[in-house]
Amino acid sequence: MTSRAIQTRTILVSGASIAGLTLAYWLDRGGLAVTVVEQAPGVRSGGYPIDVRGTALDVIDRMGLSTQLRRAHVHSRSLEFLDAQGRPIGTLPLQEITASQAGRDVELPRGELTAMLYGLTQRSRVRYRFDDAIERLHDDGSAVDVRFRSGLAGRFDVVIGADGLHSGTRRLAFGPQESFDRDLGFCFNIFSMPNDIGLSHGGIVQMEAGRSAGAYAVRDSEETCAFLTFATQSPPFREHRDLQAQRQRTAAVFAGAGGIVPRLLQAMACSDDVYFDTVSQIRMPRWSTGRVVLAGDAAHAPSFLSGQGTSLALVGAHVLAGELAERQSVADAFAAYEMRLRPFVEANQALAIREGGPLFLPRNQAELEARHRLLASLREGELPGLPVDDARGVHESLRLPPYTFGQAP
Repeated sequence: MTSRAIQTRTILVSGASIAGLTLAYWLDRGGLAVTVVEQAPGVRSGGYPIDVRGTALDVIDRMGLSTQLRRAHVHSRSLEFLDAQGRPIGTLPLQEITASQAGRDVELPRGELTAMLYGLTQRSRVRYRFDDAIERLHDDGSAVDVRFRSGLAGRFDVVIGADGLHSGTRRLAFGPQESFDRDLGFCFNIFSMPNDIGLSHGGIVQMEAGRSAGAYAVRDSEETCAFLTFATQSPPFREHRDLQAQRQRTAAVFAGAGGIVPRLLQAMACSDDVYFDTVSQIRMPRWSTGRVVLAGDAAHAPSFLSGQGTSLALVGAHVLAGELAERQSVADAFAAYEMRLRPFVEANQALAIREGGPLFLPRNQAELEARHRLLASLREGELPGLPVDDARGVHESLRLPPYTFGQAP
């Protein structure tokens, strides 16, 4: 590595996401001129709880945010499982379910983490362009000409797509999402509702074969994050993106369900913050083309079943920024980024398929009965055989390089 990049001077980051904000901080530290474009009017607040684990905590420590992060830890305790009629059948500690290490790993609301990351760049040279998005890209080999939705234009040495699962940057540079989308066979709705179930520091989940419903309370919040998830043969969001149509589809799927489901359907029908999407991963043969590169979910979304989306975003952004800040060649930086990160990403993506699905989203009666047997063992005082040690090893399997970001070692 060189002490400072000289060819890579101006960087456009698409998306003020966790990956985008982390990139902005580290690229600025490396002496690069960074612009972040975000289609929303500001950095997004709120959102469901997220986890920061393993190697990602080392990134947080290097950013000087460890104390703030731990103050924001929500200390969730357990998740209670219900049968189809809403009757309790077992409770598991959250750290066993998520393979989190007590006293080390952190769970916090997504908006609190984005606020911390954004705050780090407020007194930096990073420029933000909100209420705008990339409309066109032209890479001529020496730089990328960008046309924005606002009509403005710019020329940048590198463009980074950190704009999420449905990345517009990826579509412009690599083609349609369908080419890279690995559907895991489920759709979900997430929305907020009053905490009239009396939840505290945890949640409940009611399951049948092919559909599940539940709610989760952050600390003793007066609102819960509710969800309705169901199995699909093909992702319906590609057929229509009408939110009301998705509400109707979800209501039809859950028609006749008992327990907590009618209350959740009622809340979803009148909620103003419903988010609907598929449970899927992004699998790409390469994360860069020319002078355009992807990061975070845009490059390698692992799905929420892995529990590692946030951690991969933090680690990947740090590695990409480090390589760009310390290498003269863009091509070399992109190659090193992918070489270092891809094994870590693929191991974490595998967690969603190996461990997440059958426990949280049993697709058929056989998986549902296996899940019931696992929970029934709690009544006998047995410890469920969850493969948490293997998952924890994956979470911390990457050792971060000692990037200097243009400073003398």
